[in-house]
Amino acid sequence: MLLSLFLIATPFLFYIYKYAPADATEWDTFFGVVNSGGFGSVQAYMHALFTKITFVSLTGMWFLTSTNWWKYAILVPLTMFLFQLSGVINYKIQYIDEFDFWYSLPAILPILFFLIYISYRISNQSTTSNDLKKDVDDEIKKILSDDL
Repeated sequence: MLLSLFLIATPFLFYIYKYAPADATEWDTFFGVVNSGGFGSVQAYMHALFTKITFVSLTGMWFLTSTNWWKYAILVPLTMFLFQLSGVINYKIQYIDEFDFWYSLPAILPILFFLIYISYRISNQSTTSNDLKKDVDDEIKKILSDDL
């Protein structure tokens, strides 16, 4: 139920930046003062921030609720979005989305190698499992036939 409500609220979270002033560098809200950081206005900062938060939360939710064996592949874009979010929050970084791939590469490479290994293991076991399935099917046909 809570997950469904969050998914329904996601478009509103994505467009929350429209409520921020477009020409101010500070915005006094109920939660505190929001500074524009390295951005030209608070609205630009809020747009970048909530875009990244939306993608991180949706990708994280997808990873946590996925039951497929390849769910670890979701960690690759999640890692990228987390690095981008940290770039938005740390406004002293000059280029936000430009070098995040290279910074996240040490985290992404082990995941990719792990997925390639799993894929290799599954493809090798498919012949063994097919032979076993054929043997089981033959045995079932033999038992169910009248020629015992």
